[in-house]
Amino acid sequence: MALYSETVMDHFRHPRNVGIIENPDGVGEVGNPICGDIMKIYLKIENDVIVDAKFETFGCGSAIASSSMATELIKGRPVSEAMELTNKAVAEALGGLPAHKLHCSVLAEEGIRSALLDYHKRYNLPYDEEKFALLHHDEEDFSDEA
Repeated sequence: MALYSETVMDHFRHPRNVGIIENPDGVGEVGNPICGDIMKIYLKIENDVIVDAKFETFGCGSAIASSSMATELIKGRPVSEAMELTNKAVAEALGGLPAHKLHCSVLAEEGIRSALLDYHKRYNLPYDEEKFALLHHDEEDFSDEA
């Protein structure tokens, strides 16, 4: 049995939505200091719908595939639906990830939430702080890391 699904390999070899959005409505950057993966997610939002999502990821094939799939899963969706995206949904959409690579799907989820938090703050929109509680904790833990 192969370590990675065909879907993971396809999103690694042919990632969707790679790049930068000029004048984004939200930007999220997350990283894992243990494995070194870094994801930056850009969102363009119109009428509370994500009309475009792009990413830049420095990391392994699973991190690239997770970023690619996460952006595919949220494009065209309302912000409220994108907030519900879980790492489990990303991993399932990829056809599964090896246990030691599940942290890549977690980073994708956190990257999306970080970009959505940035969107809410940029436009002074109300948000439920509890939905972003883990991000606040992570930002504090890694803010001094270079």
